[in-house]
Amino acid sequence: MGYKLPNGATFEHAATYAAALPFSAISNASEAICTVVGATLVVGDILLVTSGWTALNNKVVRVKAATATAITLEAIDTTSTTIYPVGSGVGSLKKVLTWVQIPQITDVAFSGGDQNYADIVFLEDQQGRQLPTDKAAASLVLTVADDPTLPYVPIVSAADIGQTCQAARLNLPGTDKLYYGAYTSFSLQPAVARSNILTRTVSLALQASPTRYLT
Repeated sequence: MGYKLPNGATFEHAATYAAALPFSAISNASEAICTVVGATLVVGDILLVTSGWTALNNKVVRVKAATATAITLEAIDTTSTTIYPVGSGVGSLKKVLTWVQIPQITDVAFSGGDQNYADIVFLEDQQGRQLPTDKAAASLVLTVADDPTLPYVPIVSAADIGQTCQAARLNLPGTDKLYYGAYTSFSLQPAVARSNILTRTVSLALQASPTRYLT
């Protein structure tokens, strides 16, 4: 049993990427293996995945093992052929080369991701019931002190304009990291309130479930 405070945590947004590396096949396994050609990835690299499998598409993962022809995606369980149909998961891997910290965060707000249900009741029922359907879209909003001179500003501004999925990560105290694949938006106008610091928001519309690595 354990617990920790988030104090001292940092948040980073991907700044640069390597060229996308196509994979021609991906296994159904407890840790998926991508078949590639001429890879130069190494253990510990962080990848933004594009895949024909919806559950894997736009997910951010870590490399567990790597050769020139096979890349193992750490803790990515694709054994379910219902969720991951055989032969339809091909796509590409894009390595994050550099990250930029988003500093001066005053608030982190998560929303969505909760379970949706279908209400079912029959004529003879005395009480209705619910069946789980999907989960609501999830987002993460960072409120930051406004400083247009900081290095992250052009990065998130370009991501906002480009409207392509980006990698981001939350570094909790210790070695605990959460990775997100998301569309990034950055507020153009700072919030102005008397006797309060100017703030802006970095909004991340999450496109896949977060990936968490403890070490």
